[in-house]
Amino acid sequence: MYEKILVPLDCSQLAEIALSSAEELAGRLGAEIILLSVSDSPEAQDYHKHQIYTEGKVGETIKQVEKYVENPADKNISVKAVTLVGHPAEEIIRYAARENVGLIVMTTHGSSGIKRWTLGRMADKVLRATERPLALIRARTSSTGSAKKGVMRKALVALDGSEESEAVIPYIENLAIKLQTEVTLLQVVARAYRVYADAEAYLENIKNQFQSKGINTISTVRMGAAAEEIIKVADEIKTDIVAMSTHGRSGIGRWSIGSVADKVLRGGNTPVLLVRTPGTITG
Repeated sequence: MYEKILVPLDCSQLAEIALSSAEELAGRLGAEIILLSVSDSPEAQDYHKHQIYTEGKVGETIKQVEKYVENPADKNISVKAVTLVGHPAEEIIRYAARENVGLIVMTTHGSSGIKRWTLGRMADKVLRATERPLALIRARTSSTGSAKKGVMRKALVALDGSEESEAVIPYIENLAIKLQTEVTLLQVVARAYRVYADAEAYLENIKNQFQSKGINTISTVRMGAAAEEIIKVADEIKTDIVAMSTHGRSGIGRWSIGSVADKVLRGGNTPVLLVRTPGTITG
């Protein structure tokens, strides 16, 4: 599921922040890292600038990945650089689909929404159109040293009781089994006892599914505004990532938990893993 991890780079230090998370994941999962740079100009000078930059990161990335390989005798590490020509977002989406990439890892900074992603409008377009899981790493929290404590030590999975929201489950299960991640399942409901009880029963069933696979799992139901509660719980438990799914076809407003994902992206403090429900992109 995570055999290939794609890290788009744009020759900036901010974009490189995503590398630390990708390096740990690759080392612990045994995945290949693909460093992708896209020149929006076919001119040789611009193309070679991107090519030299990306290829120059390969050796450094290999050394970092080695730190997370459990068995020193089994350091079969694969890191490759790819430089393409075209529109950055379109090339990222096309390449990820063609090469069956398991995860795209990108950097964001600031807390004012999608317009502030490090790679600019490119990330917005990737979010709207890619069918691949997308991990968004916040630059402003990178100084906390997530790589030292474990990039996936804890995961918060936001569900809303729908099948669409459950699309994220197999991706978290796969990571949690391999990385020994502690999973917290969360559903936010309106202030009604019956709805609260139904949510508890729903999450208990999902929790049992996780625990049957040896995953340390807890569940919690909160009352209130969904996005605010997700952010609050993420901060309370000091989670390393918030995981959600989407079934939309027209951008962030169509995530499976509605505008909630948009608000979590804008106001949250932790990285976010977004998984699209299969068969929901029409082009």
